[in-house]
Amino acid sequence: MTAATSTTGVRLPAGFRARYDDLSVRYYAGALSEAELRAWHDERLRTVLKHVTTRSPFYRKHLAGIVVDAVTTSTLAALPFTTKDDLRREMYGVLSGPMSEAAIYYETTGTTGASTPCPRGPKDILTSNRAVEQSWRRLLRHRFGDRMPVIGLMGPSELYAFGDVFTAVAESVGACHVKIWPESPRVGFRKALRLIEELGVEVVVCAPALCLSLAKAALHYGYDLRRLPIKMFLVLGEICTPQLRANVSSLWPDATVYPTLYGSQEALCIATGAHTGEMHLAGLNYVAEVVDPRTGASRGPFGEGELVLTMLVDGIKPLIRYRTGDLVRVRPARPGAPLPGPVVEVLGRAADRIRVGAADLQPAELEALVLEGVRGCLGYQIVLDHDGTQDTVTVRMDLVPELAGDPAAIGAAIAARLRERTGVHAGITVETDLDPVTSTGSFVSWKAARILDNRSAPDAAVLAAREVAHRYAITT
Repeated sequence: MTAATSTTGVRLPAGFRARYDDLSVRYYAGALSEAELRAWHDERLRTVLKHVTTRSPFYRKHLAGIVVDAVTTSTLAALPFTTKDDLRREMYGVLSGPMSEAAIYYETTGTTGASTPCPRGPKDILTSNRAVEQSWRRLLRHRFGDRMPVIGLMGPSELYAFGDVFTAVAESVGACHVKIWPESPRVGFRKALRLIEELGVEVVVCAPALCLSLAKAALHYGYDLRRLPIKMFLVLGEICTPQLRANVSSLWPDATVYPTLYGSQEALCIATGAHTGEMHLAGLNYVAEVVDPRTGASRGPFGEGELVLTMLVDGIKPLIRYRTGDLVRVRPARPGAPLPGPVVEVLGRAADRIRVGAADLQPAELEALVLEGVRGCLGYQIVLDHDGTQDTVTVRMDLVPELAGDPAAIGAAIAARLRERTGVHAGITVETDLDPVTSTGSFVSWKAARILDNRSAPDAAVLAAREVAHRYAITT
């Protein structure tokens, strides 16, 4: 079989590349029929199941007795789940081939457990990056027309896919990029801001929390945010509610905030963003299910619950019915949507659900309650206490006075929303020096960054976030 060279220089079967290219062109043009997509899913599912049961020591045992040729997307729910505990226990045994067949090695951060290996092969890179590229082409065209902006990449690279993925995508769309992650000791916020101004960086790719930290740093160093060239934030790595996006835009008056990618080291690029603010599943690469997060009962392809993914690319580490641990809402795309594929709304980690008073809140719901209508907020932290009788909530906020308005009015509105939803008393304090853990964002978890729960001892995630919080100081 002939082969083609991938973007990494590693060889991949030319037949697969040609077929995927054809399907991808038609899929993103809206010309791939539902019947063709279902046929692709069933074909790829059988291919991947044969691949993993032949080549992965873990899946050889995990799927023992499964008649692969009899499995279709409609019977997928009969297969067992793959969990994060499986990945941590089995480590390299999950791989479907030797490391030499991978193109590049990544691993999870290991902040709350063992780092698990997440290598990517040529097929993985081609198919995952394609979804990001198609999203970027549409987003950039929507904002900049035929002109390509300078793009600032603000995320980690070593052992992490962020730098490689977005470098490759920037190159594929023909955009200049600069790697200026402020949390790197080689960069820092002062240098990052200088380069944004000097290079005319109009697009910044980063975590949502970094949009706020960058604004705070800019004000600290005397920049006028209206004069900096940033026109667009492409955010990823943690929940980003419409309320947070509106608040970021109030700080950066010329910038619009769009979700660019939802994914993970283990599962690659799951969904990509559109100018509508919605994210769409990379429908050629996954079969997605929604399950009850408590019982695991399947709710089908749409609805609200925990996202379960089956990967359709026979790469180095495809996962079968992988429980992501993420709470989502999935629904069909609207007619005329800028991207194909079901819409995936990420509500937060299932483990980050939190009980406040009479309510069991998802992370996105709690953030929306706090930030609804709030402008000029450089950061916030929700403090939970118990006064011996009931829960109490204090919201700490770092506000820009000329943008935010009257703190008393803001506090009263937040307190009313929280009281109506949870039944608890709530207050607000305005502070210019929030706990730096609030800037850790996606490095550990939204909950560890945003919630200070004094009702119980800190868990492993909170301790991990506190340990690294000093790296996020804006005065570097």
